[in-house]
Amino acid sequence: MLLKQIKLVNFRNFNKEDFVFNPYLTVIIGENARGKTNLLEALYFFINGVGFRESREEELIKFEEKESSVEGLFSGLNLKIILSKKDDKVEKKYFINKVKKRHVQYLVEQSKAILFSPEQLKIITDSPDVRRNYFDKQISFYDPEYKKKLSNYENALRRRNKVFEHYKDEDKLKEELIFWNEYLIKQAVYITEKRQEYINYLNNNPKVDSREFRVEYKKSEVSKERFREFFEREKRWRRTLIGPQKDDFKFFLNSFAAREKDIQHFGSRSEQRLGIIWLKLNEVKYCEEKNAKKPIILLDDIFSEFDLPNKKLILSLIKNYQTVITTTEREIVEMVNGEKTIIKL
Repeated sequence: MLLKQIKLVNFRNFNKEDFVFNPYLTVIIGENARGKTNLLEALYFFINGVGFRESREEELIKFEEKESSVEGLFSGLNLKIILSKKDDKVEKKYFINKVKKRHVQYLVEQSKAILFSPEQLKIITDSPDVRRNYFDKQISFYDPEYKKKLSNYENALRRRNKVFEHYKDEDKLKEELIFWNEYLIKQAVYITEKRQEYINYLNNNPKVDSREFRVEYKKSEVSKERFREFFEREKRWRRTLIGPQKDDFKFFLNSFAAREKDIQHFGSRSEQRLGIIWLKLNEVKYCEEKNAKKPIILLDDIFSEFDLPNKKLILSLIKNYQTVITTTEREIVEMVNGEKTIIKL
């Protein structure tokens, strides 16, 4: 499926703008703070129904405006999302050929947008919650039940922690925990199973540029026995100390000449970047297998972070997909052979 055109109204720094996209490659070029990433986020939002920056959705609406819209042509379909501020909330409405649809119906009609950005290096280098958040978003894109179970688990976890915070009588505490323990276990089984399935997928596709990577899933499993084991510690700390909210994921590079290397702690910057390329390319493969459609690739100023060999690697690997690149480097345009459109901001 190919994106042909997009129209923005009051989206971030854009008032009313139309953009046309090449079926092969579109390069958005301009100095910093001109709106390149905002345009890329508009594409991501238009296709996936959510933004990609960790901010409130109301910030997608231009400052001092009450409503914003993103509309476009996608392989013969007219698609549109309208965002409206309603008191302290943001309401989203989805349309296909001017007929209102539910979010899930809107998503079914198209493929996905897959983003590569410099900030994603944090998936490897940062804290466990960044890695959990990445995998949760990735799995939720294709599994609504996972998203539901995850929401159920997080809500129940807050309730269980409240029980610990306010208890005064240990017998009553144990009685209240029976329900929450059983509920959390039920949700956690599904979450852990689906996380493991995706990790297995990654490990079954380990290669990128003649290098091999692996992810180790460090589970914090829950069961009646483990809750009993941790009861005294949880009572002392007044919060839940085990469960999927404590899971972590470790990334390893097989260097062949030596032992496997934990690239979070011992990898070079170049090895960590290549690890992210491996992770994102598997996103592309996974999307094609799940959707039977090619995704659109969005590259947000990643060439400023990569050396020349990795730049060439990325460009060679994305040549079979409709791709949109943002960059401040004009030489990137010259590196790309074939048909392309330039958007200057």
